[in-house]
Amino acid sequence: MSSTPLRLAVIIGSTREGRFGPTAAHWFAGESTAHGDFEVDVIDLAEQPLDAVLRNNPDPAMQPLTDRLDAADAFVIVTPEYNHSYPASLKVLIDWHYTQWQAKPVGFVSYGGLAGGLRSVEHLRPVFAELHAVTVRDTVSFHGAWERFGPDGAALDPAAAAAAKTMLDQIAWWGEALREARALRPYGA
Repeated sequence: MSSTPLRLAVIIGSTREGRFGPTAAHWFAGESTAHGDFEVDVIDLAEQPLDAVLRNNPDPAMQPLTDRLDAADAFVIVTPEYNHSYPASLKVLIDWHYTQWQAKPVGFVSYGGLAGGLRSVEHLRPVFAELHAVTVRDTVSFHGAWERFGPDGAALDPAAAAAAKTMLDQIAWWGEALREARALRPYGA
């Protein structure tokens, strides 16, 4: 592994009032930092001007977000499941960016009721494949998420940390391999 940490963007996909995403995302960001291979940037879509892109032209207010996505070597999408799929906020973010995802790994932390958000992940995988990103096999999923975290935001089940480590190991491998490949031969060139 390189001595330069991978830049990992952890994206909070839900923007709804009362959302659970920040709890899962901040826990995961802590796991990512403790892993040691990552410099973590948490991107909360509720704080981004996504409504600006609903018009036909991208708003200049989106540029700081685009720059953060460009700088990332890897991504983890933290997503709930809405109507057996992922939130509209993620759709907007993904569709208004293209090259930012290319030749980079993407992992998923999902949460929800009985399905734990896994149906949203299965909808996102082919979308990222179309954008030439590599989704890692393992995910972190919280079924009945509201009961899986303590009041301090810590995951109550030790298996969650093990699942996070497994996924982060995969992201680290792919992230390093793809960063080296992009440096030797820029993607699409």
